[in-house]
Amino acid sequence: MTVSTHVLDATAGVPAAGVPVSLSFRSARGWLTFGTGQYFAARGVATFYPEVAITFTVATEPNPAGKDSGHYHVPLLLSPFGYSTYRGN
Repeated sequence: MTVSTHVLDATAGVPAAGVPVSLSFRSARGWLTFGTGQYFAARGVATFYPEVAITFTVATEPNPAGKDSGHYHVPLLLSPFGYSTYRGN
């Protein structure tokens, strides 16, 4: 299994370079924690969310469309007072 991500800064309209990310895995779940507070502090911007944790299920079998479920792309769209995520490809 592989996991990738990218973070977009919605207020600046650019990739959010330098956001620390940690990945943890237990059983059938994966967790991604993004250090959003550090990112905004480095830019002198106040933020409501000092970190964003995303928990997702890791499939052990191919998905119904028959595609390999061995790769997970988990993007984060970020602003100082909100965020959004989805399963990318």
